[in-house]
Amino acid sequence: MRRREAREQALRALYAAEQGGGAPDTAGLSARAAELAHGVWAERDDLDRVIGEASTRWRIERMPAVDRAVLRIAVFELRHRPRTPVAVVISEAVGLATSYSTERSGRFVNGVLGTLAVSQRPAGEHGEHGEPGGDEAGEP
Repeated sequence: MRRREAREQALRALYAAEQGGGAPDTAGLSARAAELAHGVWAERDDLDRVIGEASTRWRIERMPAVDRAVLRIAVFELRHRPRTPVAVVISEAVGLATSYSTERSGRFVNGVLGTLAVSQRPAGEHGEHGEPGGDEAGEP
């Protein structure tokens, strides 16, 4: 299974879990998607804290639920999947936000992740990522 498909599956499971108030249902998901969904869910409070700190003018609870899930997945990947280049993590997150959320979500996600890319990727594991960021972290 491609990583993008695993991210989409994890996104759906995390979104449903947040809406339903319970842990993500990973039955029928690929192993990669289930691992991602469970990892994100286990760390969601800490992920939300760092996402909230990086987002100017938007508290985490005011963000669209899809944006929250996309950002959680991306920050989790920055932290725990050092073999995935930062540029890929950001690009995939922007693509998911653009496909599944609001008109402005892609820019918002890009801005927040650009702010977090360096701080959330363990030292020496940045890979090739070009210039992270942008000035869109204030607008979902």
